[in-house]
Amino acid sequence: MLQLQNIILTQFRNYVQQSFHFNDRVIGICGKNGSGKTNLLDAIYYLSFSKSYFSRADSANVHHGMQGLRLEGNYQLNSSNQHLVFILRENNRKELTLNEETYKRFSDHIGKFCCVMIAPDDISIISGASEERRKLIDTIISQFNKSYLLLLIDYQKLLQQRNSVLKQFAETGTIDEALLQILDQQLCDKGDQLFVIRKEFLESYLKLVSEIYTKIAGDSDQIELIYESQLMQQNMEAWLQNNKQKDKILQRTCAGIHKDDILFKMQDQIFKNEASQGQRKSLLFALKLAEWQILKEQKGYTPILLLDDVFEKLDEKRMFQLLHWVCTERDGQVFITDTHSQRLQDQLRQTNISFQLIEIQ
Repeated sequence: MLQLQNIILTQFRNYVQQSFHFNDRVIGICGKNGSGKTNLLDAIYYLSFSKSYFSRADSANVHHGMQGLRLEGNYQLNSSNQHLVFILRENNRKELTLNEETYKRFSDHIGKFCCVMIAPDDISIISGASEERRKLIDTIISQFNKSYLLLLIDYQKLLQQRNSVLKQFAETGTIDEALLQILDQQLCDKGDQLFVIRKEFLESYLKLVSEIYTKIAGDSDQIELIYESQLMQQNMEAWLQNNKQKDKILQRTCAGIHKDDILFKMQDQIFKNEASQGQRKSLLFALKLAEWQILKEQKGYTPILLLDDVFEKLDEKRMFQLLHWVCTERDGQVFITDTHSQRLQDQLRQTNISFQLIEIQ
């Protein structure tokens, strides 16, 4: 079992210095908008991923007018005490230390203290660009498959290099064909491997998402989830060869696994065009809770679950089913924020489990 026992925030967002102790498996966090509820959840996420859940530069998380930040957490993981410290120095250099040993590569830390976060802006996974859905897929797989994470890092570096070569061609009118060929070979090798892993993962993941959606919504709503990849038709090498002239004109690599997507449909229509707010929220929770469940199966412990402002736009029936499932039927540590203390207490009491309530002023 994974449980965060306490966390200390120093110069992080609106906190100059603050410590929180967590005595229960389920923790409710209340406070007005802007009080720091989301910041506390993001600090917990930071310790798991060495970066913010939100797309911010590390320096943007430093308390206004100060330099550097520090996050410190004490965990219990499978009966073993773990001490984790993240530091952003005044020169913006990052350090991550586990039990007094400093990581040489941050990628070595991914998947050690798994957590899953659900926040209001996550609705962009459903309604936003394909990049949002690829990020979701990559975040999940990288936490239990180290080879995938390293392949992905290499692929992205090679993609940047290839795009730079294509831009040089547009600027100078000449291109290093030998270099382009080497990059293509390496990109194909990494891309084809990533595709195989993604395809296998998504077969089980998307099926689980559909099952959880039905559980939360009380109806399948004829949801259909489809993995879309250009590599379903032909491999990376064929795509790069066929698109070479197009790539030169557009100065970027137009085909590959960096174009993958998940298509959401409902009753044979595009989901986001037909779905109600409740249905969109139900699908979002299903996507995230499937991640939560798969990580538990892969890691052997239940990840920490961070639920930020989940009560908005979710009706009482769906809310009860969600909380009952994550708080009562599962054994992981759950953090839930809300602006209304009484509403949060009433909902948690319905689950008939012990919980801790933290009020942030």
